[in-house]
Amino acid sequence: MEKIHDGPMIAAADDWRARDLAVLWHPCTQMREHPHALPLFPVARGDGAWLVGHDGSQVLDAVSSWWVNLHGHAEPRIAAAIARQAQTLEQVILAGCSHPPAVELAEALLARAPREAARAPLAKVFYADNGSSGVEVALKMAYHWFHNRGIKGRCKFVALTGSYHGETLGALAVGDLPLYRKVYGPLLTEALFAPSPDAFGAGDEAGAIACAERAADALAALLDAHAGEVCALILEPLLQCAGGMRMHHPRYLQRARALCDAHGVFLIADEIAVGFGRSGTLFACEQAGIQPDLLCLSKGLTGGFLPLCAVLATQAIYDGFLDDSRERAFLHSHSYSGNPLACAAALASLAIFDEDDVLVRNRITAAKLATLAAPFAQHPAVAEVRQLGMVVAIELHPEAGIQDDGHAVEIAGRRGLRMYRAALETGVLLRPLGDVLYWMPPYCIDDDQLTLLARATAAALNEAFQCA
Repeated sequence: MEKIHDGPMIAAADDWRARDLAVLWHPCTQMREHPHALPLFPVARGDGAWLVGHDGSQVLDAVSSWWVNLHGHAEPRIAAAIARQAQTLEQVILAGCSHPPAVELAEALLARAPREAARAPLAKVFYADNGSSGVEVALKMAYHWFHNRGIKGRCKFVALTGSYHGETLGALAVGDLPLYRKVYGPLLTEALFAPSPDAFGAGDEAGAIACAERAADALAALLDAHAGEVCALILEPLLQCAGGMRMHHPRYLQRARALCDAHGVFLIADEIAVGFGRSGTLFACEQAGIQPDLLCLSKGLTGGFLPLCAVLATQAIYDGFLDDSRERAFLHSHSYSGNPLACAAALASLAIFDEDDVLVRNRITAAKLATLAAPFAQHPAVAEVRQLGMVVAIELHPEAGIQDDGHAVEIAGRRGLRMYRAALETGVLLRPLGDVLYWMPPYCIDDDQLTLLARATAAALNEAFQCA
């Protein structure tokens, strides 16, 4: 990190570190690793793709602050929209009340949602507060719809091996990362897991298609074996993010959509991480030409400014809850459902997609990412380099002496921590997923920042190779 060698600023940063560690319990972190093995970076402000520390250092946010930031930190158009809304209405109960930002955002999302010509479009929006909560909403809607029809046996969910859908108990139940779910196993409902269509090591498109077809055949056999028991299949379209940025061919989504239709099973698309341009299209489902029955959106929904989730549902699912009985209503609730400030931020973010022609610009940036990442495939520590749109994954050969259960984990083992530190010292925030270094930068990243990203990645990989 390039630092301004100013004594008072460095002292201020050290003070913030000490105050933090005295009172905060950080997410997804073994706190014993702080402050030495896992250095804490006290952030004073954000500026585009930069995070600026209290000591004056600048760090490139190459992971978009856990995949939420789209257009850059402190993006003035989104900040201004929030400020305007705050002067009018900051919050109101959405049960029995309404407000323009919630209505306008629902209209905008439905207008942009994935569509199939022969299928009735997604028609209704239910708001939640975060991605895990949105997954809970979709799971409950799928099960409750069958319950309302008097079909009691449809109480199982199918998910994919290597999947991750959040960390609330319902979301954990349909996740397959032992690091997150193992200890809570006794609390979780039982899900069915179908093989992932992951194309790791497939070599080319033909190999990726073959992986997709094999996985789809296995899904077909699973649905046959549990006919009449399954209410929904949940999956991350094209990219299993927390599972190690593993990617699959759109052919799998096409087969999965057809199998869900054949078995009367709802398809839930978790686009919480891959939605809003990360995959190269606004929504990943578009690349397969399919439309889910329930679509979960969060993270980049507000451009990274405020927590918000939207679950888009078909009219048929919505109609399944209309009745004179309150027991047949969907009574799930969040105090901040449809928060006006968050909805205003999301509307401003969607407007930027149009004003700046973001998807076109992203295709240009993605090509630059591909060029910068390609040489890493020859690094002796690297097993594979792969890319989907604005996401690049650089997977290392398994670390010697570290047991590998086939599932990616958060920063773990001596190699992951050393890579993190090496990148941070070079001025880039990377957060390895087990054996996978990945790039998921804000869309505003410029050429100089891309060069810095490649240099920091080289430093991280060299550090990994030295400690192998």
